[in-house]
Amino acid sequence: MKTVFINCSPKKSFCASAYFLFLQRLFVGGQKVMEKLRTPADYDRILKELSDAQAVVFGIPLYVDSIPSHVLRFLEKMEAYCREKDLHFSVYCIANNGFIEGKQNEPLMQGFEHFCARAGLAWGGGVGIGGGVMLNVTRILFLVDVGLLVLNTLLSVVNTGDLFPKNAWISFGENAALLLYFNLGVLVYLARMGGSIRKGTFTGKRYTRILIPSFVFILFADIFFIIISLFEGGLFRGWLSKKAPTEAGRI
Repeated sequence: MKTVFINCSPKKSFCASAYFLFLQRLFVGGQKVMEKLRTPADYDRILKELSDAQAVVFGIPLYVDSIPSHVLRFLEKMEAYCREKDLHFSVYCIANNGFIEGKQNEPLMQGFEHFCARAGLAWGGGVGIGGGVMLNVTRILFLVDVGLLVLNTLLSVVNTGDLFPKNAWISFGENAALLLYFNLGVLVYLARMGGSIRKGTFTGKRYTRILIPSFVFILFADIFFIIISLFEGGLFRGWLSKKAPTEAGRI
């Protein structure tokens, strides 16, 4: 069985879509091909991989409550290609957004369902994930925790000769368990969809989110986006960035 995973995020690296596709691949067997869709230059390469695929999984961010425009253009090409080659594989979708509720991805899911009906493909369903950006940050935090564990272990070996410092391992275990809990809904639904992908069956549309209270999510999301905004040019984008002089300013 060949499954093609298509990362549709326009970001070059550290995107949430890539993270969720990585998790999904853990629950799918057979041949697994990973592709990235960012520009029209990617179209032909991806389409060739579809010729002998049994399943295609799109990992995609929600943009303006719908499918990103660069993905819509690809789907037009994909529809024509599948009709020309008489392809009938199953299509699944992992959609994520920056809102807290995964249900926000429903319009995007409907778009893929209609696309499959037009292209003659089998709509397999998907998973809609809320708090995708924050969940993506958890993998970075996990890597940081691993690095701290290694550092504390090295310091313990040098200072005391102890290869397994108790406090360091307890702290790592607690943090890892907390991060696992945040991702628990995602892991459960991706595991269920993995079984459907292996069997080529319909999994339905399921929605989940990062497992933290909404008021906590909103607080941390506000802090995160304020920091990102500062790096992108100002507290509110453009306020602190350099601006071209206006005609009135030249007089």
